[in-house]
Amino acid sequence: MNIGHFPPPKQRGLIIHGLILLVLVIIAILSFVTLTRAEVGPVFLISLLVSLAAFLPIPLIVYRTYSLWRADYHMDRDSLAINWGLRVEDIPLTDIEWIRPANDLTHPLSLPSLPLPGGLLGVRRHPDLGVVEFLAADAKKLLLIATAKRVFVISPDNPAALAQTFARATELGSITPTEAKSVYPSFVVTQAWESGLARYLWLSALFLNLGLFIWASLIIPSTPQVALGLQFVGSALETVPSSQLIIFPVASLLLSVAGWIAGLYFYRWERERVLAFIVWGSSTLTSLLFLLAVLFIITTPI
Repeated sequence: MNIGHFPPPKQRGLIIHGLILLVLVIIAILSFVTLTRAEVGPVFLISLLVSLAAFLPIPLIVYRTYSLWRADYHMDRDSLAINWGLRVEDIPLTDIEWIRPANDLTHPLSLPSLPLPGGLLGVRRHPDLGVVEFLAADAKKLLLIATAKRVFVISPDNPAALAQTFARATELGSITPTEAKSVYPSFVVTQAWESGLARYLWLSALFLNLGLFIWASLIIPSTPQVALGLQFVGSALETVPSSQLIIFPVASLLLSVAGWIAGLYFYRWERERVLAFIVWGSSTLTSLLFLLAVLFIITTPI
């Protein structure tokens, strides 16, 4: 009996997500370079907005790419496990009411927002089925899994094989009864927030970055030139436009976001949580060092 893994089609989705990520990174880098060379004015403001707009979706695209790469549907005689990044749904076979293709519906399914190939994720409401949660990659291979709680939409590479496996497993019966389990990405954040040390490190990094952005935005209009770069003893200080100070809050923010996400990744396992705190602590320390660097620069006489 073919009980095992029924992964979704991944190649097309990984390519599209990779291309989007590459374009966003290029736009963010080019905008950032223009930002550091521009005088305070319209070009500076536009470059700042474009760089932030390009950077903000990057963590989401990275997570969606990682989720698709690790995505899998696994069925045995006891349960159907849906794994999609940090989202895990373990459904006992006895809780599944029926499985059928999405094209059998009288009213077509509405795809979730941002329906990129390889990332059909989200919750929608269907007039006949009620709440429907998408954990799928390909709109042409959608399979409905109905439970008492809600209907799940998945997209195994071979939908017919999964449906046939479910029918055979139901006939054979369960060997060991299992309990339903639902894990959401927000659960990791909520669990970490309950730790006083994690809260302190997160809030410290947040306020340091906010303070650095506000401070830099106040310094740039009032200080035309600053000494930035390697300075040698006895040589004249080389000055640059103060707009280049924006490098510090932007770099600090990028590192803080990357550290926060990396810490959440490690926090999922009890044995790895010390690494999460090390990463979050390092992010907070890095933000503090960026702030001290700006203080040193503006207090250096030119």
